[in-house]
Amino acid sequence: MSRTTSGGRTGVLVAAALWGTVGPAQVLAASAADPGALGVLRLLVGGVALLAFGGGLAAWRAVGRRDVVRWVQVAAAATGVYQVAFMHAVAHLGAALGTTIALGVAPVATGLCARRWTGERLGRRWALGTAAAVAGCAALLAPGGARVDVVGVAAGLLSGACYGVYTVAAKRFLDAGVPAVPATAITLVAAGAALSPLVALHPQHVLDPRSIALVAWIGLAATAGAYAAFVFGLRRTSAAEAGTLSLAEPLLAAVLGVAVLHEHLTTAATVGGAVLLCALVLTSLPGSALRGAPDRRTAASGVREHVDVVGALVDAPDAER
Repeated sequence: MSRTTSGGRTGVLVAAALWGTVGPAQVLAASAADPGALGVLRLLVGGVALLAFGGGLAAWRAVGRRDVVRWVQVAAAATGVYQVAFMHAVAHLGAALGTTIALGVAPVATGLCARRWTGERLGRRWALGTAAAVAGCAALLAPGGARVDVVGVAAGLLSGACYGVYTVAAKRFLDAGVPAVPATAITLVAAGAALSPLVALHPQHVLDPRSIALVAWIGLAATAGAYAAFVFGLRRTSAAEAGTLSLAEPLLAAVLGVAVLHEHLTTAATVGGAVLLCALVLTSLPGSALRGAPDRRTAASGVREHVDVVGALVDAPDAER
């Protein structure tokens, strides 16, 4: 497995790990502010933070090229809707369930958009990994007899679909050779500015200490840091594979939900988490390993490397505490 591909997968996993803290942080903060307003502030804080690393004038001119700007606009629209819908999903369903529904549909949406817009081949590894991951997500969100909030589920599905659109749109402008950081910063700031009326309509409690602390974390770490890692990884891997690897996000959200928020996971949800973990490892395996190629040292090193990455994500909650 090449270092480029390995680094790309690691970048996506790091982004997913940071994104996986958003739902638990939202529940833990217990902010009384409107979820949509919080989502907009997250976009603005993260985008402005990335602007500081935007590079020189040539970088900004590259983002404005005709073959690039339309994909930046699509990415901005998708990420704006994603953030607001996701915050509402977590508010209605909780951290683990809201994140799982949102990201459960993401690999399917990403794969289909990649096939439609880039002609990207959806190989056997993507199909197997995505099928296993979606099955794991389905088990994770098994309600166990509890009544599921329809609005929350709809918001989660919408955010997952928008995540797929964003991933492929970002892949398009990255493949066009534009600098990743300024392009990403513009998508975040543009989305936040377009949706800023939500803050004006719902200003209550946005300046409370809990809200400020929440926005600081999800804006700087879970948006600026996460998107920087994601576009780094996305440049070095396929959009479809990135969509499947991003399912590390609901896995970590479920772990944090249990370890930090003391949410209860049913037996079915526990099995779903194990299946999801297997899907992540399957997606991260070198292609030669799936074909049974004789170079076992390459396959073994790839497995060890990605098991180490997944292990680091699972250990992350203990490290934070």
